[in-house]
Amino acid sequence: MRWQLTALVLMIAGSLTINRTEAAVVISEVHSMGSQQAAYGADWFELTNNGATAVDITGWTMDDGSNSFANSVALTGITSIQPGQAVIFIEGDSVVVDNFKTAWFGSSVPSGLAIGTYSGSGIGLSSGGDGLTVFDAATNPVMVVSFGAGTANFTFDNTLGASGALGTLSAVGVNGAFLSPAGEVGSPGVSAVPEPGSCVALLLGLAGTCVRRRRQ
Repeated sequence: MRWQLTALVLMIAGSLTINRTEAAVVISEVHSMGSQQAAYGADWFELTNNGATAVDITGWTMDDGSNSFANSVALTGITSIQPGQAVIFIEGDSVVVDNFKTAWFGSSVPSGLAIGTYSGSGIGLSSGGDGLTVFDAATNPVMVVSFGAGTANFTFDNTLGASGALGTLSAVGVNGAFLSPAGEVGSPGVSAVPEPGSCVALLLGLAGTCVRRRRQ
């Protein structure tokens, strides 16, 4: 009985790993109200690699609601995203990045926090409603999302990586979201997607529990 459970667990775990690979990079969070934040004054979004291998994002670009590669601007400062890693791209320069870190993390900036930048005319994420498209180096759309009017001090949470319209606001304690020192709620740089290894460990643990209960 136990070997059958183990085989089932490994089969499910393998399926989870495959799904993560297929999911690849997604737009997992958007803050179109970031430009209204006095501490750093810039919009930003987050990309998360839900795949099982690192993704090279050299040459990737972004555009807002016009969804046009011709109008897109380069994503700079980050060249690859590791499995399970969430990285941030903010409109601006190194000064904006430093102010962003202080606003969200104070003096406790997480080790390994990855923040890239983008800049250009006409690519602001409008607080009244807009869209966001990320293109790969071959000009293919990686993901397209849209969103309505933003809510002050709250980011749009898209941890599940769904395409289309975003409507869920971040909530403290959900998908890693927290209240920042500047009074904003979000989860920049926090990946709520478990690694394949952790999924396997969890499922094996559950299988062991089932076996013990059966023996009792």
